[in-house]
Amino acid sequence: MKNKFFMFTALLMLVLVISACGNNSNGQESSSASNSPSNAPAPTTEASGTITYESELGPVEIPANPQRIVALTYAPNIVSLDGPVVGVDQWSSANPLFSEKMSGIEVVSEADLEKISALEPDLIIAGTEMKTLDELKKIAPTVAYTWGKLSYLDQQVEIGKILNKEQEAKAWVDDFSKRAADFGKEVKAKYGDNVTVSVFEAGPKEFYIFGEAWARGTEILYQAMELSMTEKGKQDALGPGYYSLSLEVLPEYAGDFIVLSRPSNNDNSFMDSEIWKNIPAVKNNQVITIDTEASSYSDPISLESMMAIFKKGMLGE
Repeated sequence: MKNKFFMFTALLMLVLVISACGNNSNGQESSSASNSPSNAPAPTTEASGTITYESELGPVEIPANPQRIVALTYAPNIVSLDGPVVGVDQWSSANPLFSEKMSGIEVVSEADLEKISALEPDLIIAGTEMKTLDELKKIAPTVAYTWGKLSYLDQQVEIGKILNKEQEAKAWVDDFSKRAADFGKEVKAKYGDNVTVSVFEAGPKEFYIFGEAWARGTEILYQAMELSMTEKGKQDALGPGYYSLSLEVLPEYAGDFIVLSRPSNNDNSFMDSEIWKNIPAVKNNQVITIDTEASSYSDPISLESMMAIFKKGMLGE
């Protein structure tokens, strides 16, 4: 599959005409398989200035310090480590969090083989579902990942390995995990151990509720902070990752806090309805609004941005 995260986002893009995108991800999906790259040995350095990276599809000889990366996926993760990206997918390019860092970078897709070749990459990062993998490998060493096979934190460590920045990636993972766990404890201390959070996204005709690893801050809230979703949310969204629902049943899924992902061009007239106004989280001013276009990845830049938003909404910081 094109990966369930992008399938969902692409569908939303066609309907909403917006840019978006697991993440954490990266999907439910959060646990690494026992034979995943994160459990593999560190890359082996070759005398020629290359390393052998144990990828999901087998060993790949890549530059020890890549200088021209075409990122058809995981571009935000690469950019967060200041990786030298020369080509990027359209979803990442359109994300407002990365507009400055990705300014001037060529937008490419897996089908743009001639365009990619003209960029003279020394490394290509792709998805295992991409149909042009064999052709991409002829252009430059190609590392492919299955979206969601690794947890959002393990994925960052893997990106660190291919950039020769594994220790930097691990340091961020350890620091972020501690800060997020402490934040979760503060929230529980203030609102009770059983405080619940629901992550909704407003569509043109329906809503979506997300599970524990579908970007929009879900990895922070449910994994790192160890907060709970409602029972209805667990029942319907935890397995598939997301679940569509109507405004009429929204109160049944709403937690003590609502994180509301709103596309920039969506009709928000539902907020004037009595159904919405009477949801306890709305009446208690415990709705945290996030920008859909800027919250659809689970890389360090996106996660840090959302954690700051959550701290302000939950603790007033």
